[in-house]
Amino acid sequence: MQFIRNLRHYFEKNGFYVCSRLADRLGMRARTVRLSFIYVTFATFGAGFALYLILAFWLKVKDLVYTKRTSVFDL
Repeated sequence: MQFIRNLRHYFEKNGFYVCSRLADRLGMRARTVRLSFIYVTFATFGAGFALYLILAFWLKVKDLVYTKRTSVFDL
C-alpha cells in the first residue's frame, strides 16, 4: 500500500501538464481535455495513454530545446 501511495505522490508532484498545456493552446478547459484522454484510452484499449506519453515526451524535449537564457554566459 505504501508503494502505491509513493507512486501517486510522485506523479502528482512531477506531472507533465500535457492536458493543461494542450488546453491552453486549444482554448479549452483542461478538464475537458483530461476527460477526452480518459475516454480515448478506454475506447482504444490504451492507445490514448500511449498518445499522452508521446505528447509528454515531445513537450519535455521542446522545453529543453527552447529554454530561454537570461544571458550569454548561461550556456
